[in-house]
Amino acid sequence: TEPAPHAEPASHPAIATIEGLHVSMLETMQNADELGYQGRYDKLGNALAVSFDLEFMAQKAVGRSWKKFSPEEKQRWRKSFENVTSANYAGRFTGYSGQQFKTLGAEPSSHETMIVRTELENPDGDDVTLNYRLRETPEGWRIIDVYLNGTVSELALRRSEYSSLIKRDGFESLVDTVDQRVADLAKVN
Repeated sequence: TEPAPHAEPASHPAIATIEGLHVSMLETMQNADELGYQGRYDKLGNALAVSFDLEFMAQKAVGRSWKKFSPEEKQRWRKSFENVTSANYAGRFTGYSGQQFKTLGAEPSSHETMIVRTELENPDGDDVTLNYRLRETPEGWRIIDVYLNGTVSELALRRSEYSSLIKRDGFESLVDTVDQRVADLAKVN
């Protein structure tokens, strides 16, 4: 079969970023019980820090409000955003039943980004399409968004939620709400 138009070779560095993250995710899933919640949080937090452009995502997640934050608020928000991202992943990867990640390809996208298409093959149920948008940074290719089921932007969902929370209740409420979500995830996992 012919390759997709504008498809990048399998050796594109954006693919290496995704495959590195997938290795960490699988290891976490395979050792979920042994690691416990805090171990998963720490392991995935480290993997996310080298795979994701968390600072860029933290800014985009609050939209225009970012420019109104003081330097101290920006720092607090970045930390809360990093924590909730790690907590969400630690809460999702709680066990292993033969799942495997499969990289389907990569192609250039808008604003000098790349989309890496992948699938989480789940032998006990439906496969999940995960597409990642990455941008090149001085540290290499980093994820700036994840499209769940291939099309639902995780960053857009967060921006909608967080922006309305800021408008309604202000910065302190945003941070308190996100920090409480982190604490709640630790309790249930």
